[in-house]
Amino acid sequence: MTSIEWTAYPRFKRLMSAREMHVFFTPKPEEAAWVLERTRSDEHLLALSLALKCYQKLGYLPKAAEVPETVVEHVRGALELPEGMGRPHYESANTAKLHRKLVRERQGVSYD
Repeated sequence: MTSIEWTAYPRFKRLMSAREMHVFFTPKPEEAAWVLERTRSDEHLLALSLALKCYQKLGYLPKAAEVPETVVEHVRGALELPEGMGRPHYESANTAKLHRKLVRERQGVSYD
């Protein structure tokens, strides 16, 4: 039987190895620079970085609540952000919409 993680609707694995976290969710230096240019706060830096890495891995933008805490903490640590920031959340729907647009543009996806 095929694992749910490998179906047409990919999801986060329940358990991910350190290697998988590093390969799929560690922002590359050019990605971190790209995100830094487009954000003004640590919270938005984390949120946009998570959106980018999740989109690259899953092929869609999951809701913030769907991203496992281990992934959030891994990305936070990779970006050297303060510990205990918690889950990213958007206080403005416009910011969330802008982040989705930026990620899609970076990945070359257009919705015409």
